[in-house]
Amino acid sequence: MQIKQSVAFHTLGCKLNFSETSTISRMMEQEGFVKKDFDDIADVYVINTCSVTDNADKECRYLVRKIQQKAPSSTIVITGCYAQLKPKEISEIPGVDLVLGASEKFNLGQHLTGLVKSNQVARIHSCEIEEVTGFNASYSFNDRTRAFMKVQDGCDYNCSFCTIPMARGKSRSDNVENVVKNAKELAGKGIKEIVLTGVNLGDFGKGQDGLEDKDSFFDLVKALDNLPEISRYRISSIEPNLLTDDIIEFVANSKSFMPHFHIPLQSGSNKILGLMRRRYKRELYAQRVESIKKLMPHCAIGVDVIVGFPGETDEDFKETFDFLHSLDVSYLHVFTYSERDNTLAVEMKEVVPIHIRNERNKALRNLSYMKMQYFTEQHRGQNRKVLFEIENKNGMMEGYSDNYIRIMVPFKQEWSNGIVDWTI
Repeated sequence: MQIKQSVAFHTLGCKLNFSETSTISRMMEQEGFVKKDFDDIADVYVINTCSVTDNADKECRYLVRKIQQKAPSSTIVITGCYAQLKPKEISEIPGVDLVLGASEKFNLGQHLTGLVKSNQVARIHSCEIEEVTGFNASYSFNDRTRAFMKVQDGCDYNCSFCTIPMARGKSRSDNVENVVKNAKELAGKGIKEIVLTGVNLGDFGKGQDGLEDKDSFFDLVKALDNLPEISRYRISSIEPNLLTDDIIEFVANSKSFMPHFHIPLQSGSNKILGLMRRRYKRELYAQRVESIKKLMPHCAIGVDVIVGFPGETDEDFKETFDFLHSLDVSYLHVFTYSERDNTLAVEMKEVVPIHIRNERNKALRNLSYMKMQYFTEQHRGQNRKVLFEIENKNGMMEGYSDNYIRIMVPFKQEWSNGIVDWTI
C-alpha cells in the first residue's frame, strides 16, 4: 500500500492569495495528498507569497529557515507574487526546491511529480507575465460562515508604487455564469456570506474568454442578488472611479449586498495622487462617499491610504489627514510606503525618512480608531442583523453586523453560522 504524501500551506498577503491557496489545497487533496497544518511535519511545504511590502519578502525567508530547522528533508515550494517577480532570487534561498510563477501555481501537483529534494539551486517554472492570460477561479472558507471568492485577477492600471501588474498580469475575469455556479457550490457547503475579491474588482468583465458581450461588475452584482441560496455578499475593494452610481443605488436597495464598501484612496492630496498615477482626484472620492451616505447613512466605508510616498511633505500629509478627518468614513487601512524594484516611484527624489513615515502611519491609525468608535457609537441601540461565526473562543463568539460592526457575545451553539437580530 502506497503511503500518501502530506502537504502544508502558508499564505502571505491578501484575501486573494488566501482564496487561491485554499483552492490549490483542495486540488492537492483530490490528487491524493494529505493536508497538514503548517506547524506540523509535512513532506511538502508551500508558501504562497505577496509582493506588496518588504515584510512579505523577509517573512518568506524566515519561514524557509524555520521549515529547514524542523523538517530538513521536506520539499519547499514558493509560489505567488514574489515568486513571479523574483524567481531567480528565491531559487537561491537555501532549502527552496521549486519556484512556481503566476502561470504555474495551479499546476503544483504536476510539478511535484518526480521532484527529488537536493541541495542544488531550485527549479524555476515561470514565464513572462505578458503570457499569463488564463483565469483560475478560486475561493477560500475556513469557518463555514464566510467565503472569499476570486472573480477577477490582474490589473491594467500602472500606479507608480505598485508591482501587482508585473506579478499578476493583465486584468481578466471569470464570467457571471461560472461565478453564480461557484456561489451555489459554496451555499451547499453551508456558507452564508461571500466576499467578492479581485485585484481590480470594478474591472470585472475584461479578459473573459469566448464572450462577445462582456459582463460588467454591475451585471455580476445583479445576477448574484437573484440567488436565494446566499444570504449576504460584500464587495471587498473597488476603485472610486469604477464605483458607479448604479452600483451604489443597487446595493442601497439590495437585501443580499451588505451596506459596506471598501474604497482605496491612497492619498488625500491631489499632488500625491498625480505622482502615484491614480485615476481620480480627491473631489471624486468625496462625491462617492457623499453618494453612499445619502442613500445609506448606516453604511460602513473602509479606506486604504499610503503614508510616506516620495515627495509627500508635511503639508501634503496634513491635507490627507484633514481630508480623511472630514470624510464620513468608518475605518482606515494604513500602509507605510516601501520601495519596490521596477516601479516608477523608486526613482523619485524627495524620499521621506522612515521615522517620519512611521509617525504618519501612527497618526492615521489613531484617526482610524476614533472613526470606528464614532461609527459604532452612532448605531448604539439600533437593531442590526449579525452573522455569528462558528468558533468558540474561550466561551465567546464573534460576528459582524450587516454594516461591519464587530460583535462579541457569550457563545451559543444555536447562533453558530446564524443571522441574529441584535441590538448594538
